[in-house]
Amino acid sequence: MAAVDLKNPDLYVGAMPYAELAAMRAAGTVHWNPEVDGAGFWAVLGFDDIVAVSRQADLFSSAHENGGHRIFNENEVGLTGAGEAAIGIPFISRDPPTHTQYRRFVMPALSPARLDGIEARIAERVERLFAAVPLNETVDILPLLTVPLPLLTLAELLGVPAEMWHDLHRWTDAFVGEDDPDFRQSPEAMAAIMQEFMGFAAALFDERRARPGPDIASLLANTEIHGEPVPLGDFIGNLILALVGGNETTRNSINHSLIAFAANPDQWDAVRADPDLLPNAVKEMVRHASPVIHMRRTATRDTELGGQAIRKGDKVVVFYPAGNRDPAIFADPDRFDVTRPIRQHLAFGAGVHVCVGSRLAEMQLRLAFAWMARHVRRFEVVREPNRVRSNFINGFKRLEVRLVT
Repeated sequence: MAAVDLKNPDLYVGAMPYAELAAMRAAGTVHWNPEVDGAGFWAVLGFDDIVAVSRQADLFSSAHENGGHRIFNENEVGLTGAGEAAIGIPFISRDPPTHTQYRRFVMPALSPARLDGIEARIAERVERLFAAVPLNETVDILPLLTVPLPLLTLAELLGVPAEMWHDLHRWTDAFVGEDDPDFRQSPEAMAAIMQEFMGFAAALFDERRARPGPDIASLLANTEIHGEPVPLGDFIGNLILALVGGNETTRNSINHSLIAFAANPDQWDAVRADPDLLPNAVKEMVRHASPVIHMRRTATRDTELGGQAIRKGDKVVVFYPAGNRDPAIFADPDRFDVTRPIRQHLAFGAGVHVCVGSRLAEMQLRLAFAWMARHVRRFEVVREPNRVRSNFINGFKRLEVRLVT
């Protein structure tokens, strides 16, 4: 088969290349992918191999000093790929025990006790957002629902004004959109966005240090790692992590699921007939969507993976959409089935780096589709979706749909 460059962001513009991923995975679960601007990397496509990489942080490192968690080298070009030296290291780019210490500080903010009442507030938010969605008409659903919903929740968790969701949206698109000219229009435009965000982040850091509260920003600002207060730079890195992780997965899981239900109306009929399917259905929605495309690790010593000899220092990149469609784990994996029993999927990662906000993401999907199950008879995708040019985010810039009552 012809070589497929999984790093090339153009590969993902039209659609996720599931056929190419399936053909590669059938030939072997681990492939060498050359780079025109780097040393190359091992592409990991099989479910079990992705889990094995994710669960061995001592062997497959996420640490910044080893290159970090993206295909590009964070220690050379910065967290956002823009070379911003003032951004420190987020805990996704740390190995245990430092990573574990950060999680111990953050997890209480997402505990059931701390989130008491948030489900009701998200349900109210869903009601308000849908009140502005014209039913039976063609709409771009992103600005009306799928973008603001997770960002409004994130604003609450950070303790910032709800109306800031517009700024949070602009910033997060710029952070992850290094390969999309709509998000990175020029170095000067990116510099202006970073200056704006850095001013916000520095003021938030000082405020939360002086007057800490129960919000995530306060926890991140007052974290102590190895007995030392977290510096401003690392607070900024972790704030970027919270902004991206707190909305991209939820946003694009909803988008992909609207498309999936439009293409599989029998599955939407099943949900409408039995809304109790939704707790399981959201797991299938996220598996089928796979909103994050890759995470990168670096081998810390020679090893073997998927029959391939991995050398110390090699980049090892796991591709979640491939693992989530692995037929060795999921029967008829391309089929969208809200009754599929799912023990584990990879859309939230695995191992020590599994997403800390996965329960909150699933809650938002469940509440949004519960509202639609009461009010929407079917979905229609009116025009070809406009996708983000990215090898990292499996997302959309525009999705025109019709919610038919």
